Amino acid sequence: MSEQKMTREQRRKQQEKKKQPKTPAKLWMKRILLTIVIIGVVGLIAGGSLFAFYASSAPELDETALKDPISPKLLDANGDLFATVGAESREYIPYDEIPKQMEDAIIATEDARFYDHFGVDVLRLGKAVLANVTNGFGDQGASTITQQVVKNSFLTNEKTLKRKAQEAYLSIQLEREYEKEEIFEMYFNKVLMSGRIYGYGTAAQYFYGKDLKDLTLDQYAVLAVMSQRPNAFNPFKDPELTEKRRNVVLHLMNLHGKITEEEMKTAQAVPIEDTLLPEDQRVANQDSKYDAFIDIVLNELEANGDGNAISEGITIHTTLQPNAQKQVEKTLNSDMFPTDDIQSAVAVIDTKTGAIAAVGGGRNYGADRGFNYAQDMTTRSPGSTIKPLIDYAPAVEFLDWSTGHTLVDEKITYTGSEQVVRNFDGKYKGKMTFREALYNSRNVPAVKTLQEVGTDNAKEFVNRFGIDLGNVTESSAIGGTSKAMSPIQMAGAYAAFGNSGIHTEPYAINKIVYRDGKTEKNYKPKSKEVMKDSTAYMVTDVLRDVMTKGTGKRAAISGLDIAGKTGTSNYSRDDMKKWDLPSSAFPDVWFAGYSTDYSIAIWSGYPEMKTPMTTNEERNLPQNIFKEVMANISADSANEKFSKPNSVVEVTIEKGSSPLKLASEYTPDELKLTELFVRGTEPTAVSEEYKQLELNSPSNLSVEYDELTSTATLAWDFEQEDLESEVQFEVAVTIDNGPPEVIETTKQNGLIVQSLIPGSTYVFSVTAVSDDIRSESVSVTLTLDAIVEEDLDDLDPDGEDVENPDGSNNGNGNGNGNNNGNNNGNNSGNGNGNGNENGNGNSVGNENGSDSGDETENPDGGSTETPPGGTGETGGNGESGTTP
Repeated sequence: MSEQKMTREQRRKQQEKKKQPKTPAKLWMKRILLTIVIIGVVGLIAGGSLFAFYASSAPELDETALKDPISPKLLDANGDLFATVGAESREYIPYDEIPKQMEDAIIATEDARFYDHFGVDVLRLGKAVLANVTNGFGDQGASTITQQVVKNSFLTNEKTLKRKAQEAYLSIQLEREYEKEEIFEMYFNKVLMSGRIYGYGTAAQYFYGKDLKDLTLDQYAVLAVMSQRPNAFNPFKDPELTEKRRNVVLHLMNLHGKITEEEMKTAQAVPIEDTLLPEDQRVANQDSKYDAFIDIVLNELEANGDGNAISEGITIHTTLQPNAQKQVEKTLNSDMFPTDDIQSAVAVIDTKTGAIAAVGGGRNYGADRGFNYAQDMTTRSPGSTIKPLIDYAPAVEFLDWSTGHTLVDEKITYTGSEQVVRNFDGKYKGKMTFREALYNSRNVPAVKTLQEVGTDNAKEFVNRFGIDLGNVTESSAIGGTSKAMSPIQMAGAYAAFGNSGIHTEPYAINKIVYRDGKTEKNYKPKSKEVMKDSTAYMVTDVLRDVMTKGTGKRAAISGLDIAGKTGTSNYSRDDMKKWDLPSSAFPDVWFAGYSTDYSIAIWSGYPEMKTPMTTNEERNLPQNIFKEVMANISADSANEKFSKPNSVVEVTIEKGSSPLKLASEYTPDELKLTELFVRGTEPTAVSEEYKQLELNSPSNLSVEYDELTSTATLAWDFEQEDLESEVQFEVAVTIDNGPPEVIETTKQNGLIVQSLIPGSTYVFSVTAVSDDIRSESVSVTLTLDAIVEEDLDDLDPDGEDVENPDGSNNGNGNGNGNNNGNNNGNNSGNGNGNGNENGNGNSVGNENGSDSGDETENPDGGSTETPPGGTGETGGNGESGTTP
């Protein structure tokens, strides 16, 4: 027993142990926990107070607002209202007519605990908070169906604490005042499904052409998908994405015990496109206004994360120009189309801002068509409209090419292939400039240009516009891209050429204003420089030539400075064979053109690629549409001309010189070209290919005078080597120091000058002439003695011939006797037979013996006076020669 008792010493030690102070770590832990509790309590009180404060300013519940969608307002560029998107055509379905599987699909997708929570799902909220902390804010939402009804009826989409507090408060209030079935009915008929489609009943008719009760499980799942992301999950526009999400909904329905696994798999196996309403049965609503443009607006809201905002009564300030939109729709609905089925898309962009002024989504486009060719058509080849973007602009940007850069159009194959690069006309035209190659749309030079630029540079350049053409290869140079671009993207890219290289991604919304009228969100994208101003202007200047002497003449508009490019795509050999198409077939035609005000891109073709175009009328359709639209919308514009920047210089070069050289004064005019260069890269050396052609002067010029016939015979020699063009000789005469007068131009080395006047001094000069080149002149002088009076004794005073007083001597020479071999001898009765006995003259006597005693003046100043004692026979045998 004594062993159980502690000694006095043991008890002391035990008491000392109890008295030891607590360690600091334990003390701080206690303090931290206490602080957290205090902060939690304070936060709870503060949060509750803040919640109460926000809740006190929440709007009142209104049944009309709860049941009907709130129409957003769309304003044009002038601030005028042009459309409201509301419930005008909504099909309202009461709760007891909603199919059970439709309800199950929605609840499994949107709010699985809908019938268990009180308006706010605390459990789901906790999971969402955890997901947002773990993966980042916005990773997961926690809104119940009740909260969505409240938000879409009374609140904005802004992510603020106030809005969330009011949403939660009103959701609890809504659950107190209405049954769950009533709240579900509100959601079912109010929710935005796609575009301007509100409510599941309306969507059933829109996408399937059926009442809800007639749909199948897979179709219910599709509709349940669409309310999550309106426009993105649109089976008409993106069936593949929608089908993937549909299968997730079916999985959730199975997970929550709404359908069996067999039902799930059967529905998942149904191809989504097989059940949709065929396009030819989608009747467009022709009463709606500017439908194609509104589609672009809705898609832009979706792309900016505001797809659901349209159901919140927002005001959308758009870029729409009503006059331009009306003109586009008028043109697309006109009778200019060669067939009933051919389609076209039009995109009109403001060149300076990138704002979408008007959109043509297709012929007879309406709110219920679904496919907007201006934006959704991104699978068809751009043809040669790609050449400025992927070939020639990069060549100027990266290689400093001038518009006079020499290219050779010749037979080549793609690198590493035996496939021949062909031009549209099947011909090769040899050397040509960059300018000629582009405005004549030659394929071989385009491929060679891309080879020089490099596919990596070309791809990087196009990506600057926000355009992805996929993998760029040599065939991409002429439109063979793995990915394509829409008409809106095309018009936006071409606008940069007309805007000094500044590009703005095309946009349709300036800003949106929320229901409170104060909160705004700016939608204008930032502009950026995608190329040098020198590149933009030089390409523009070449594309001007497309309109005047290239492939785009039909699109030219008098008085309007326009640049543009045509484009035509081709079928592959496999497609030609598969669809049994004629050799003249082509699937797509484009025209993209721009002024300083507008950039317009137009596509034409048939909805199905296997339907070919074959006629020139079809080929020219985009140019005709462009001309009609551009001419009308530009009527009241400033129509400024493109301005050459200081970074570009104009230089006259000699075509074909390598490297390019300045034209010399001797370069033939047909080889002189005025081309554009990036300043600092222009040539300074002058071509020496062509030098001045110097003609030798005639030599050994002599003159012999025949007193009997009063004629002078000129003769000369001439020698010249390597002369391509023929040489002629210009003979001029000066009489008695008078003015010189050209009397003959001849190819001969001699000339007979007749009817010289005695007593005069003649200076004859001869000049060699070849085209525009003249030699130095050589001269010879002839001075004639005056006639002495006694020399006239042999003549009858009355002018009659002494030997033939009756004047009947007709002369038997055949020479015509003047310098041109055509003098009729109407002077003295003796005739004027001035024929040259050596046969060089064509002056054959033609005396008619009709001496009138008169003298006739000769144009060269000589006379045809008959020499003394002459007879008709003095004409000699003139028929033996011609005048040199």
